[in-house]
Amino acid sequence: MARHRILVVDDEPAIREMVGVALETADFDVLEADTGQLAHERIVDERPDLILLDWMLPAISGIELARRLKRDDATAELPIIMLTARSEEDNRVQGLEAGADDYVVKPFSTRELISRIKAVLRRTSAAAAEKTLEVEGLRLDPVGHRITVEDEPVDMGPTEYRLLAFFMSHPERAYSREQLLDQVWGANVYVEDRTIDVHIRRLRKALAPWGYDRFIQTVRGTGYRFSTRSGRVTSA
Repeated sequence: MARHRILVVDDEPAIREMVGVALETADFDVLEADTGQLAHERIVDERPDLILLDWMLPAISGIELARRLKRDDATAELPIIMLTARSEEDNRVQGLEAGADDYVVKPFSTRELISRIKAVLRRTSAAAAEKTLEVEGLRLDPVGHRITVEDEPVDMGPTEYRLLAFFMSHPERAYSREQLLDQVWGANVYVEDRTIDVHIRRLRKALAPWGYDRFIQTVRGTGYRFSTRSGRVTSA
């Protein structure tokens, strides 16, 4: 299964190193940033699954960055855990009102931090599983198990549906064939890597009448991504 990607935003190198080691030991992929500006760039470019965000940052504070992310539709659903030395109730409330999903006071145990990360990811994953996804008129309703374009149904097989649901839930990120197989078929099912290419072709064919096949992009040397940005679509 593809590992969750966590962005650690803290201007103290020792904190980033300590948290990074704990996260990697717990099978998370780790990204780092020491300023709010760099954090925002990494969020846009690399789409982490969760942010560990220090309250006190130079230039742009963590609380201000959290507010900016929650105001932007593209990042509003991104879960945030605030890291701070401020333990007063008013500060906790301020952090939660800014959009943080949880709040951890320094100094903290890495075991507790990992437990809180997993809990937040479980909650956000459960909520996302029932949320209708829509990208430029392409609509996927996971509750009704329907895909439509302007209320017109899009017909595709169950595997292509699961592929599209995963892609739309994880846009702008490149995935290898192995990662896609783990996510769509499951880690304990043996399927040839190249099987994914067959289903990608079928998915593109189903989306082609509306021009949405351009969203399923081949990433040379890696695999595939779902992106609304201009990118090359080639046959697998």
